[in-house]
Amino acid sequence: MNNAVVLLSGGLDSATVLAMARAQGYACHALSVDYGQRHHAELDAAARVAKALGAREHRVIHIDLTAFGGSALTDKNIAVPEQATTGIPLTYVPARNTIMLSLALAWAEVLQAQDIFFGVNAVDYSGYPDCRPEYVTAFERMANLATKAAVEGRPLTLHAPLQHLSKAEIIQRGVALGIDYGITVSCYQADELGRACGVCDSCRLRKAGFEAAQVADMTRYQKAAR
Repeated sequence: MNNAVVLLSGGLDSATVLAMARAQGYACHALSVDYGQRHHAELDAAARVAKALGAREHRVIHIDLTAFGGSALTDKNIAVPEQATTGIPLTYVPARNTIMLSLALAWAEVLQAQDIFFGVNAVDYSGYPDCRPEYVTAFERMANLATKAAVEGRPLTLHAPLQHLSKAEIIQRGVALGIDYGITVSCYQADELGRACGVCDSCRLRKAGFEAAQVADMTRYQKAAR
C-alpha cells in the first residue's frame, strides 16, 4: 500500500475524501490542524472519523492563527454570519489551505508519500479563493518545485476529488462508501457537544446537500437551531 497524507478537518467533505483514498488502496495518514478555530468539536470529530475509516495514523498539529485574526473563525470579535452573504465571507481564514497543505507536504516527504488528498470543493462552497481548481493546480506545481523528493524524481500528486461535485453528489459517494455522517462536524460554531447551529453557511450547504441527495440528515443540531 502506498502512503498518502489526507487533510482531515472532521467535516463531511474531508471524511468523504478519506474514505475515497482508503477505497483506492492508500495507507492513509490523517492530518488535522488546531489553528485556533472557534471550537474543538471538529477536531474531536476528526479523531472519530480517522478511527472509523481506518486511517493508519492521525496527527494533530497546533498553530495559533488567532495571532493574526482576520476571520470569524479565528477572531471572536467577528461574528459568524448567519445569513447568506455576497463575495468572500467573513469565515474565510487567510492562507489557511496554504498553511495546511504545506504541513501535509512536509509530512508526505517524511513518509515518502507521493499523494496528498484534501476536500476542497468549487461547486457548493462558500467562495473561498483557496478552494478553486486553479489554486490546486498551482500548489501542486509549487510543491514539485520545492521538495527534495520531487527534485530527485518522486513528484507529488495533489488530489482534490470533490472539487467538481455538488454537495449532494459528495454525500451520495460517501454513503456508498459506508460513511456515518452523524460522527462528522461541519458547523462553524458548533457547541461543546459538537451540535450544529443550523444557520451558518456551512450548515446551510450541508442541509441542502442532504435534501438534494435524498439522504437522511444525521447531523445533531442545537435545540435553538433555526
